[in-house]
Amino acid sequence: MEEDAEKSLVSVLTGQVAKPPPIWLMRQAGRYLPEYREARAQAGSFWSMCTDPKVAVEVTLQPVRRFGFDAAIIFSDILTVPFALGCEVGFSDGSGPNLPPVNSICGLETRAEIWQPKLDPVYQALELVRTRLGSGTTLLGFAGAPWTLATYMAGGHGGDQQRAAKLWGYREPETFAALLELIGDCVAQHLIWQIEAGADVVQIFDSWAGGLPDQAYDSWVIGPTRSVVEKVRATHPQAKIIGFPRASTLAGYELYAARTGVDAISVDTAVPRIWMVKFTEATVVQGNLDPLLLVVGGSALERAVNCIVESMNDRRFIFNLGHGVLPETPPEHVTQLVAMVRAVR
Repeated sequence: MEEDAEKSLVSVLTGQVAKPPPIWLMRQAGRYLPEYREARAQAGSFWSMCTDPKVAVEVTLQPVRRFGFDAAIIFSDILTVPFALGCEVGFSDGSGPNLPPVNSICGLETRAEIWQPKLDPVYQALELVRTRLGSGTTLLGFAGAPWTLATYMAGGHGGDQQRAAKLWGYREPETFAALLELIGDCVAQHLIWQIEAGADVVQIFDSWAGGLPDQAYDSWVIGPTRSVVEKVRATHPQAKIIGFPRASTLAGYELYAARTGVDAISVDTAVPRIWMVKFTEATVVQGNLDPLLLVVGGSALERAVNCIVESMNDRRFIFNLGHGVLPETPPEHVTQLVAMVRAVR
């Protein structure tokens, strides 16, 4: 079984169908696991965990050991890129990340030789995880998309951070485009270095892609992502890339798939299954179980999983959530989920 898993996930990204579908979960390493909470208590902070390769390796492997997922996603954070660009990043329990807002690229670091040492803990962790994974488990790297990272950098925090980025983009489109370009350069280089450190597949998280008007979506989401993909493929032509423009409209997902060049689209919980089925004719689809169903478990989870896997049977599909695992999720419900997906024939 394990020997077939890597073939399953990677072959799906090359256009084949796998039965059962490969499964991994966004935020599969996190606070719902007691072993994660113990590691965090020892590390002292979330950011300390991200920047300590040994801790990141342990946390990355925890859910794979416990549940047997088809992929391990490296434990890190999308804000490593703003950190590499020179932003001070902090995390507060209950209020999420914070960083000094920026309104210009002046003062941001533009040189890859300065980015690399700040990002190096991620590559060290990837190299170590690569040596400890079974041959059947795919290793995933990731980065935030330029637009999503720009919202954090402009707003300085979570929550309503799109406001500052939107205002900047509307008022000063040229300087905002320069910010997106700089972020995109760093994101592309980060993904290239992750691939060279051992990542089989990389995912681009555009967590704040929803709610944008058509022109803004094209200029701030699709264009910068396409540039990132092109730069990665210029160095690694066979790179496998998943895009997650969360909460996009259906038309937005379609445009994203058609124009960015990614190999697969991860979709959120609001996307109808009938659309997902049709969309697999154009690209690989990943998703989209509601994370709250994983909290509930039992018959509600079983019904939802069955609906998804039956609808996506004989399709190019990767099973995942529509967002990340929630902290209150009972681990036994994840065990239940994996067993149900594994039973697909």
